[in-house]
Amino acid sequence: MVEGGRKQAPHEEQGKRTMQQGARLHSIFRRLKSLSYALRANVRGSELGVVLLSAAVGVASGLVVSEMHALTSWMHDVMFGVKISTRITNPWGREVASWVFIPMVGGLLVGISAWLAAKVRKKTVVDPIEANALHGGVMSLRDSLILTGQTILSNGFGASVGLEAGYTQIGGALGSKLGGWFRLRREDLRVLVAAAAAAGIAAAFGAPLTGAFYGFEIILGAYSIAAAAPVLVAAVAGNLTAKALGSVVVPIDLPATAPTLTSDYLVFIAMGFVCGLIGIAIMRASSLVEEGFRLARVPVIIRPAIGGLMVGALALVSPQVLWEGHVAMHTDVLKSLSLVVLLGLFMLKATASVVSIGSGFRGGLFFASLFLGVLLGKMLTLVGGMISIHLVADPVTAAVVGMSGLAVAVIGGPLTMTFLALESTGDFVITGIVLATAIFASMTVRELFGYSFSTWRLHLRGETIRSAHDVGWIRSLTVGKLMQTNVVTVRDRMNLAEFRRLYPMGSVSWVAAVDDADHYVGIVFSADVYAPGREGVEGNIHGLLKHHDSMLTPAMNVKQALAAFDAMETDALVVVDDRENRKVLGLLTEGFALKRYAAELDRARRALAGEK
Repeated sequence: MVEGGRKQAPHEEQGKRTMQQGARLHSIFRRLKSLSYALRANVRGSELGVVLLSAAVGVASGLVVSEMHALTSWMHDVMFGVKISTRITNPWGREVASWVFIPMVGGLLVGISAWLAAKVRKKTVVDPIEANALHGGVMSLRDSLILTGQTILSNGFGASVGLEAGYTQIGGALGSKLGGWFRLRREDLRVLVAAAAAAGIAAAFGAPLTGAFYGFEIILGAYSIAAAAPVLVAAVAGNLTAKALGSVVVPIDLPATAPTLTSDYLVFIAMGFVCGLIGIAIMRASSLVEEGFRLARVPVIIRPAIGGLMVGALALVSPQVLWEGHVAMHTDVLKSLSLVVLLGLFMLKATASVVSIGSGFRGGLFFASLFLGVLLGKMLTLVGGMISIHLVADPVTAAVVGMSGLAVAVIGGPLTMTFLALESTGDFVITGIVLATAIFASMTVRELFGYSFSTWRLHLRGETIRSAHDVGWIRSLTVGKLMQTNVVTVRDRMNLAEFRRLYPMGSVSWVAAVDDADHYVGIVFSADVYAPGREGVEGNIHGLLKHHDSMLTPAMNVKQALAAFDAMETDALVVVDDRENRKVLGLLTEGFALKRYAAELDRARRALAGEK
């Protein structure tokens, strides 16, 4: 090629073509980037955009639920010789004696994976409840994949835990990741996480209303108009996806129940109280098992293996203790079992679940609590019949009510379990009974314990949250962010006359005093220095200092600061780096803290009402 009278070399032609291709690629990249920005802006500013994202994460959650169900069912078939179609109802496919070692092997794998994960990640995994309560819906996808894998190992190898925790964990993480890519507002991201978790539960149980209210009550912490459409759309999408794939995880389909008398309400209300007490006992027991392993100084890596060995031993007595107990629950609802058998099954399953959770297996107690509630309801029916003929209730009705009542006590969510009963039976009469029982079970737990299973586990880690209600903004509104940094400091032995000369009346309201080592020693208020009768008084300001030991630190949140103002009965406190060093960093007034706190409360109220 000739250019400008000079023939270009082949390598020059190649270089020119490369530059042209690079320019075209750069132009395409810029257009795609502009398109992505426009798409993000449209989603952020539109309720419809959030609803469409919720539908997308609903489909994704349905796919995840289907795949997890298929994988664990295959693991059960391979290791236990249980056909997917029969599951635990026909457990004698192989030598049952070998079952004692299968959960132990699974526990060893879970322990090793947890040990390796701790080497890589020092932080604990944030679940959807904690994410929505403290972190504005932000979750780690990588951590969630690890936890979900451990949940699959736990359930697949026979531990007495359910996959529901894995469904909500990975679904919530997918919602959080997608919402983060679109840079959703804090309140919209929380809703998207709740929608994804709702879709997982809806897909697992074939119950979209149950999934939706699980999202509202358990994951979001409140029902709001703004969250209704996204959560409901996601729940329906997840349910339809799982049904289309033919993998709804053993939907709860209970037979019709006998008519209920008005007098039966008293029996079932009492059942709610009993469910509450037993739910508290189960949650306490799981923490006691964990504490026992810790006190015995058993290495964390082998705790699940020991727990698996114990679960395997219990399975030799009754295979129904394995896994979450889906089909076993349906079988026991229809069977006429004696009180001794029911009590034995209840104790075995409760022990297996508590040991599984306490030893370190990953999973949830959602379906385990449903299964235990069925056994409990039938037991209470038999006990009532022994006491009086008037206390006899229909066994299936009692099973449904017990199922919901105990699940409310352990998991929480009275309306969630009420809708589960409705979608399971289609009976509005029994739904009303379940609601009454659920209310009393919830009241019992709230009054005597105050935590659900999920929040109790967080409490054991040192957190104080009791629901998924958004309190993260309170923790982020710290004294360090609110304080004034231009605080005036003086020596604590400054002469009063010198103070009056440097700070005329009205120039300052208060001054922080420090000693010769620059350690905070108190506040001097100008009003005290210029008080009537003190004009000609000699001396220094040391005798006028107040709040010697009252101070704030930057890490304190606004609620703690307001409590300190109230306790000290003052409208200003000095902020120091820490209580040992006492280096003055700034000053915070009660009025400013109250103003910011009220503004954030109003923002949270508007977000709950759906106002942008």
